Amino acid sequence: MDITIGQDIKLIDMAQTIRYNVFTVEQNIPPHLDLDGLDEVSTHALVVKQNTPVATARLTVNSEGHAVLARVAVMPEFRGVGIATRLVKALMNHAKNVDAKTVEIHAHQHLRAYYQNLGFEFVKEVEVVGEHQLIEMQWTVTDNS
Repeated sequence: MDITIGQDIKLIDMAQTIRYNVFTVEQNIPPHLDLDGLDEVSTHALVVKQNTPVATARLTVNSEGHAVLARVAVMPEFRGVGIATRLVKALMNHAKNVDAKTVEIHAHQHLRAYYQNLGFEFVKEVEVVGEHQLIEMQWTVTDNS
């Protein structure tokens, strides 16, 4: 399983296909909430297994060094084997490489402990998307994290 990180249109198209299946079909989140116009200015991570895209996430970094990790999606049949963790860590490492200072994520509330184990700190509860309560978490990028 390889993780590709980049911004090209083919990678974005594959990421959007995974997200459509996970967010719109499985989680019943309206497509317009996923397609927010930030894909073209974000860096995407994509996991491909045997020529099939199976997982994705994206990182958007602004000029002040604040990054947002979003759209973490793993196809159902590939969950529970550490793919999401590899994706998140790859984008955390990418954030360090582009000199981001902080990384924010809005995650499903039930994933709070998962992201805390990766170094994120709980900030607050935020919006409800579809039927899902989201929480804001933040990771402060340091040289030794």
